[in-house]
Amino acid sequence: MNVKLYRILLVVLLFQTFVFGQSDKQKALETQRIQLQKEITQINSLLFSNKKKEKSVLNMVEDLNYKIRVRQNLIKTTNEQANLLTREINDNQNQISNLRDQLKQLKEDYAGMIVKSYKSKSQQSRIMFLLSSDDFKQAYKRLQYIQQYADYQKQQGEAIKEKTETLQALNITLSKQKEDKQKLIEENRKAKADLESDLKSQNTLMASIKTELKQFATQIKTKQQEIDRIDAEIKKLIREAIASSNKASGNTTNTGKFVLTPAGKALAANFVANKGKLPWPVERGVIKMRYGTQRSLIDNTVTIKSNGIRIATEKSAQVKAVFEGEVFAVQLIKFSNPSVYIKHGNYISVYTNLSKVLVKKGDKVSTGQAIGEVFTDMNGETMLRFSIYKEDQTENPELWLAK
Repeated sequence: MNVKLYRILLVVLLFQTFVFGQSDKQKALETQRIQLQKEITQINSLLFSNKKKEKSVLNMVEDLNYKIRVRQNLIKTTNEQANLLTREINDNQNQISNLRDQLKQLKEDYAGMIVKSYKSKSQQSRIMFLLSSDDFKQAYKRLQYIQQYADYQKQQGEAIKEKTETLQALNITLSKQKEDKQKLIEENRKAKADLESDLKSQNTLMASIKTELKQFATQIKTKQQEIDRIDAEIKKLIREAIASSNKASGNTTNTGKFVLTPAGKALAANFVANKGKLPWPVERGVIKMRYGTQRSLIDNTVTIKSNGIRIATEKSAQVKAVFEGEVFAVQLIKFSNPSVYIKHGNYISVYTNLSKVLVKKGDKVSTGQAIGEVFTDMNGETMLRFSIYKEDQTENPELWLAK
């Protein structure tokens, strides 16, 4: 293979590697965009479909801010896709231009070889070329040259064919990329219009809140105090369960950790191995409150702490165990709805705010098994509080659930 042909094929190979890398990034962005679109659909379905139900202003602000945040992420992701497509389109256009120049040169070279070959193609001239050799060694070398020249002609022909096919494929890809980019631009235009509408509603709500900010701040603090009380009850029950379980196994050392049997250790290890892959505890839902400490959307001087996540779902939604294990408690907290605790070795999943419980203490449950239904309040809000503990310490449930 001559130097020119080698360089051309090397350029094609490097280009294909670059395109595959770009495509992987584009696929990841597309997956993220589809997920965000699905989330907005669920937000509209679960939080904004029931116009007849009068929500509290606090709930309305929470729901609207959540939708705005997801819509902003969607616009950002779509912009990233469009920008990446622009770069890919420009790269492809440059590559097409280079390929056309290379193809033109290849065809010119090939045409020159054909003319030269035609002028000396007769069998007689080839034989005379060989017979005019000074010795056998020179004749052998001339024979090799004839064969190499024929092989080179064939290689040039194949290179032209390959380059032509690559050019055709790039043109098809370019056309599709331009079409995809136009679709993204249209989607972004609509998403921005929807965002403007949501922001107007948000401004109207916030203006109404400012006149009674102190009252709403008090409501938020009262709500947080109630959540703190429930969280304290949950932690207390878990600590008592650890002590009781260890005592039953003959271990009276107060370490605050479960003493596990070999089966319990295996179950815990299996639970950890499935981190990030656990099924959601409800069929359809969106996370309205994330794990950890965050500022209130109403009054940024007020902090809200969440030991788990709060999932808004549909009325009468079934609650399902996220992993196999044993129900070690069904808790009835004063002024609150029932909670179910499932033990997975030294890990515990907690399902709070149930209207109906389908299991009892000591039951063995499997992954995906229905354990109850979520409670719907007078405002029509159906909210599951879901937590994961390791011993009596909270974990971020979002890191455990499948995306």
